[in-house]
Amino acid sequence: MMRYVANKIMTAIFLTLVVSVLVFLLMRALPGDPALIALGDSATIESIAAYRHHLGLDLPLTRQYWRWISGVALHFDFGQSVLNQQDVSEIVRQRLPNTLTIGIPSLVLGVLTGIPTGIATAIFRGRGVDQLITLVINSFLGTPRFLIALFGVLVLALKWRLIPLQGYTAPWDDFAAYLHKAAWPIIVNSIYIVAVVARHTRSNLLEVMNQDYIRTARANGLSEWRIVFGHALKNTLIPVLTVIGLEMPQIVGGAVVIETIFNIPGIGQLVLNGVVNRDYLVVQAAVLVISLVTVSSNLAVEVLYGLVDPRIRRGAR
Repeated sequence: MMRYVANKIMTAIFLTLVVSVLVFLLMRALPGDPALIALGDSATIESIAAYRHHLGLDLPLTRQYWRWISGVALHFDFGQSVLNQQDVSEIVRQRLPNTLTIGIPSLVLGVLTGIPTGIATAIFRGRGVDQLITLVINSFLGTPRFLIALFGVLVLALKWRLIPLQGYTAPWDDFAAYLHKAAWPIIVNSIYIVAVVARHTRSNLLEVMNQDYIRTARANGLSEWRIVFGHALKNTLIPVLTVIGLEMPQIVGGAVVIETIFNIPGIGQLVLNGVVNRDYLVVQAAVLVISLVTVSSNLAVEVLYGLVDPRIRRGAR
């Protein structure tokens, strides 16, 4: 087990480094000079050159990357914002909790709704309930998240006034206001997870229900409900764990859309504003934190998967 975990940790570290290199190079490939954006069109060539030197943008790319990644690895120092010289670590620290207070409830809601939905469609396979739920699931999978979010803004907020138009309150500031303002963003962010988890739960449960030991249980006179919840469900949920882990990027990636539409000051909005303003270090820090959250969640799921299914550990040796 220790070798299995060590291999997964090394893979996670390697993936994080790859992401750091890619985001670093992509930001440098974008058109536009961050020094010019920060100083304005009236800045002189000399002042722009001096500002670029101050930011280290006149260094070779390899030295720029090493300077940045070594500061992050050794001191958790992401540098300073190109635009306002604010500490990037502090900016991320302020924004990350807002994203997590939308993302984590979305994941929990998606899993708690998706698993029972998948079980129901498997039990009532081929009946009207199964067909209706499958139609809804496929509709969710085929509808872009921003369209559902815009529906909430145009209909539920502007027309019916059931939800606030925009804004966000942290749960530790006012929990009732948080629930009121965050309910629709959380629902929108969880819809895709509900659909994916339900579909995988259904397919896995149907596969398990065709196994020999399930046929034996039926032959012994056990009820269908007892067979499902007493025997089949445990083996059904093991593959679903992997699906849940893989949905973490969807949660964080969807934050850009959700936070922009609902004006939530989180990591997603920070990335978008950073790209527009060519704020290199802010975008690099935000994307690196997103990748760390994603890789860590996948690592936790893979370790848990190895604990509940010894075949996975043996296959990794």
